Amino acid sequence: MDSTMEQPAAGAETAPPPPPAPAAIDTPPNADSLQAVMNVPVKLRAVLGRSRMELHRLLRLRPGDVLPLDRRAGEPVDLFVNNRLVARGEVVLVDNALGVTLTEIVRQDG
Repeated sequence: MDSTMEQPAAGAETAPPPPPAPAAIDTPPNADSLQAVMNVPVKLRAVLGRSRMELHRLLRLRPGDVLPLDRRAGEPVDLFVNNRLVARGEVVLVDNALGVTLTEIVRQDG
């Protein structure tokens, strides 16, 4: 060992190195900082609306029955990622498939 380095006294505890400085809170993530999680699967869910009914009514449902929802036609749908509301949007038809055009990103503070 280098004789110029100070050695702690016998039995003395050495302090751990200081933790790295945290990234600035307002700094948005970039592609390089997110590369490790880019292939992590997430569950995306678009919710058109909700309805409540008693079990006996649910068991009587047949093809063609209409379920009333708590939203009106044209109201935005909620988009959830892993059960967390992240955005709202409008239902669109793209090449004979349903899609959602994002109209609002939901910011969740905290």
